[in-house]
Amino acid sequence: MSAELISILVLVVVFVIATTRSINMGALAFAAAYGVGELVADFDADKIFAGFPGDLFVVLVGVTYLFAIARANGTTDWLVHASIRLVRGRVVLIPWVMFVLTGALTAIGAVSPAAVAIVAPIALSFAARYQISPLLMGAMVVHGAQGGGFSPISIYGTIVNGIVEREKLPGNEIALFLASLVVNLVIAGVVFVLFGGLKLRNDESVTETVSVSASSSVSSSAPSSASSAVSSAGSASSSAGAGAEAKSAPEGRGADLEKDREEDLEQDREKDRSAGAEDDTTRLNPARTATLAALVALVVAVLAFDLDAGLTSITLAVLLSTCWPADSRNAVTQIAWPTVLLICGVLTYVGVLDEMGTIDWAGEGVSDIGVPLLSAVLLCYIGALVSAFASSVGIMGALIPLAVPFLAQGEIGAVGMVAALAVSATVVDVSPFSTNGALVLAAAPGVDRERFFRQLMMYGGIVVAVVPAVVWLALVVPGWG
Repeated sequence: MSAELISILVLVVVFVIATTRSINMGALAFAAAYGVGELVADFDADKIFAGFPGDLFVVLVGVTYLFAIARANGTTDWLVHASIRLVRGRVVLIPWVMFVLTGALTAIGAVSPAAVAIVAPIALSFAARYQISPLLMGAMVVHGAQGGGFSPISIYGTIVNGIVEREKLPGNEIALFLASLVVNLVIAGVVFVLFGGLKLRNDESVTETVSVSASSSVSSSAPSSASSAVSSAGSASSSAGAGAEAKSAPEGRGADLEKDREEDLEQDREKDRSAGAEDDTTRLNPARTATLAALVALVVAVLAFDLDAGLTSITLAVLLSTCWPADSRNAVTQIAWPTVLLICGVLTYVGVLDEMGTIDWAGEGVSDIGVPLLSAVLLCYIGALVSAFASSVGIMGALIPLAVPFLAQGEIGAVGMVAALAVSATVVDVSPFSTNGALVLAAAPGVDRERFFRQLMMYGGIVVAVVPAVVWLALVVPGWG
């Protein structure tokens, strides 16, 4: 068996073990790089580490560090509440607000599962309250996250653009972002129509429902208030009529009354603290204002001045940490270290494959099919199928380098092919076997979990079957790039 084939089989084993044993794929890939590099290719440590993506490491750490600070100081909570306030009783807009919100979070640097974890519980609670299909709401959240997931400063975007640059392929950051955004927007629109989005209650009925609820609250509280007043009056008259007895009452009773009064005061203080916390969540303070300004500055620095996203984001994060150390004390621990380990491990192994000549060998094998467009659609389907069960980031890190040799022939546009692979590998994250799909499944209140799981699985299967072919037709066949 050739060394190239062994290295490919080891990569397959890495994907299988990571999927079935819940072990970080990056850690497995580092071990595989060491084993294959030492035992099969006879590489020393320097050659093995040559493929370590130091630039992507800085980007991943910097962007997730900045977003961790935004989460710690309440900026993300402010964004959530601001987005919800935009609804103003229009239930038909709630799914779209959730789509935009998760898209905005991933576009500014949130890891996709982190954005889904923040928004999904809120979105699914709205779905339960207003009788919106949980499948509709869950799909809108996940597709929103993927729609914004390839912006030039996002995690996915920096990873894919970094791989393209490392492989010396022609790239277009904006085209990649727009391809993912448009595809997920179209899918969200189809899902919205098919799963009852147009049948949601209109603004007038929601306002009426809120008013009725408010009236009910008032009417139900009114008798209580009246009863309290009557009781108070009765108590007062009883006290007045029995003044002499009260004076001769035991001292212990007075102590009990004092204790009850203190407990009531403590409950009132707790309510005030809760109200204050809610107000604090919806109010912009200096730290949140500075964080929003830092996110805008990152976008401008990367897009307008072509500065490095990783170094810029770390610099902004350090400035925020210096000014508000209390808010960012735990931010370092909230960096997406599992994602950093995953992508660095996979790309280090891919670097070993490249040094061994496996990439060229596999590319020649794909090219030997003789029909470049057929090779392209097969890669898209492989990416979608594997990604439905394994890491989207990992499969992108492996498949794009494998496509390099036949892309170099010039018969397939590199920009369109990379975009098609990226979209195919991420759009299927609504599958319940993926992290995002599992988060949606876990966040849905008051649903039949088994039934919802089957719905997500069927929907994920349809996406796997249909989307790769569609993006292949739209992005690869025309020869973009």
